[in-house]
Amino acid sequence: MQNGLTDENLAVQAQNGDKSAVEALLARYKNVVLSIARGFFLSGGDTEDLVQEGMCGLYSAIVTYSQDKSGFSTYARHCIRNRIIDAVKVSSSSKNYALNNFVPIADAAEDALGDGKDPEEELITGENRKEFLQKISKNLSSFEFKVVVMYMDGLTMSEIASSVDKPVKSIDNALQRAKRKLQKVL
Repeated sequence: MQNGLTDENLAVQAQNGDKSAVEALLARYKNVVLSIARGFFLSGGDTEDLVQEGMCGLYSAIVTYSQDKSGFSTYARHCIRNRIIDAVKVSSSSKNYALNNFVPIADAAEDALGDGKDPEEELITGENRKEFLQKISKNLSSFEFKVVVMYMDGLTMSEIASSVDKPVKSIDNALQRAKRKLQKVL
C-alpha cells in the first residue's frame, strides 16, 4: 500500500504516527544516503558511520518536513547532507584530536617494551631532559615554557596554537622570546 504514495504523503503519514510510512521512506532513501555519504571523509571513522549520520538526518527530515516549503526529496537531501557535514566538522575539530589519533593499547605497550633501546640510555635521556626543563623553566614565563616544551615534542606552531587557543603569531613570538632568553642562560 505504501508503494503508490508519494514521498510527501508518506512523510505526513509518518508524522501522524504511521511506522510503516517511516520504514518505507527510510528504505526509499537508503541509496541516496549512501551516495551522499560516499562524498565525504570522516576522520577516525568510515563510510558506515557517515551513512548512520545520514540516516539520522533522513529521520529528522521525516519528522520535521512541512509541505508548505518544498518537495520532500529536496528537503531530505539537504537534511542528510547537513547532518553528514556536521558529523565531519565535529570529527575533525581539535577537541576530538585525541579520539581520532589514538594509539591502541597493544601498540603502545609494544612500542614501550619492544623498541630496542637500551633502558639505561632511556633513563639517562629522561633525566637529562628533566634537568634541562627545570633549568629553562626558571628563566621563561609559564606560557613560553609551555610553548617551548610542545615545540620540543615535535608539534608545529599551528598545532601548538590550536592546543593553547592562541594565534600562530603569539606562538612564534613566544618561541622567539624564549630563544633569546635561553641563549643568554645557556
